[in-house]
Amino acid sequence: MTSPDSSVPRLVVAAPSSGSGKTTVATGLMAALAGRGLAVSPHKVGPDYIDPGYHALATGRVGRNLDAYLCGTELVGPLFLHGARGCDIAVVEGVMGLYDGAAGEGELASTAQVAKLLRAPVVLVVDASSQSRSVAALVHGFVSWDPDVRIGGVILNKVASDRHEALLREAVDSVGVPVLGVLRRTARVDVPSRHLGLVPVAERGSEAVDAVTAMGAQVAAGCDLEALVGLARAAGPLPGGSAPWTPVPTRSVKKSKPRVAVAGGAAFTFSYAEHTELLAAAGAEVVTFDPLRDEELPEGTRGLVIGGGFPEVYACELSANEGLRKSVAGLALGGAPVAAECAGLLYLCRELDGLPMCGVLDAAARMSERLTLGYRDAVAVSDSALAGAGTRLRGHEFHRTVVEPGAGASPAWGMRAPERRVEGFVERGVHASYLHTHWAAEPGVARRFVERCRTS
Repeated sequence: MTSPDSSVPRLVVAAPSSGSGKTTVATGLMAALAGRGLAVSPHKVGPDYIDPGYHALATGRVGRNLDAYLCGTELVGPLFLHGARGCDIAVVEGVMGLYDGAAGEGELASTAQVAKLLRAPVVLVVDASSQSRSVAALVHGFVSWDPDVRIGGVILNKVASDRHEALLREAVDSVGVPVLGVLRRTARVDVPSRHLGLVPVAERGSEAVDAVTAMGAQVAAGCDLEALVGLARAAGPLPGGSAPWTPVPTRSVKKSKPRVAVAGGAAFTFSYAEHTELLAAAGAEVVTFDPLRDEELPEGTRGLVIGGGFPEVYACELSANEGLRKSVAGLALGGAPVAAECAGLLYLCRELDGLPMCGVLDAAARMSERLTLGYRDAVAVSDSALAGAGTRLRGHEFHRTVVEPGAGASPAWGMRAPERRVEGFVERGVHASYLHTHWAAEPGVARRFVERCRTS
């Protein structure tokens, strides 16, 4: 039975730390519930693009992010309801440890904060591989740290044997928190990683399908699904009478529908679903293309959006597709609006690791040993197709590459925190930067971009 949007059953899958098994449990739970015929709404706390791909594979629905830093606390509930519309149950995968958030910002953007904003019970996934009775102290600490966070149960992961399970259950029982599942270590559910985390679904094909199927089977066999659904149903209505977020603009959209091409495929997998929804709501005809396969942009393209991904992994293939590189360069150099984030920035450079790219920007990109990671408080330095100078947005950086120079004569962003610097390029209609932003926080970005596509 489908629940009203404001009281959709929901729970948050969290953990004491990264590497405890959140993604395995959350994705497996989504798959197991979907396998029972439930319409499952998948969500991910934080800016991560990769886990939502596995969530989508498990549920058949778009995986969506809930990020209180990028979008503000006031949008967490509405964005959740937008994704959960018409669903029987929602599963929210946390980020890092339960109480870890934006550096130096207290609980902001933490899993605990999102759980409180949603009034959702938390299931704590504990890596029990190197402990027995000590698990009681760990669970007690997480339960008592913030009384406004309701931890409704524990799932014990990487349990070694029946004897180990018995010791763990006895310890957790002493805390008064129910054990809702016990999972043994298995290689079948392991997902390969590389320099920026898990390998995305789009790159793994049938292997990803097999992994998600295995996760679902493991959770179905090792967890009390009825108890988990019961816990989710106890969540109650969201606070404050929240209404679902909508991409529909407040004013009517002109009849002209400029075609906006959005990069996809295995090399460009990082995007938020709300971006294309906002573009369409602003009046664009959104079409996708694959820079690894398509030899030219879709006919009639008036604007281009190239999001994040892994061009460094596919540099040879991207470089070899000379026809598309020339097509992109022709559009951009002709003044059409182009929005490029991170991977898109690299693709527009003159070269990447010595291989020719589109040559739209007089800059060179290369792999680096240094990981650049974190939230950013930014302000637009130059007028562009995305934002007027002075527009303030929060974003996120996540890359192991370097672009030289790091900014053009007209930079895209001035970073306000954690350090002050300028970054990115605004040239002709191009806005290219390492910064990932969430346009739901500022819907005017999409409207401005589509209007520039109409008039350019």
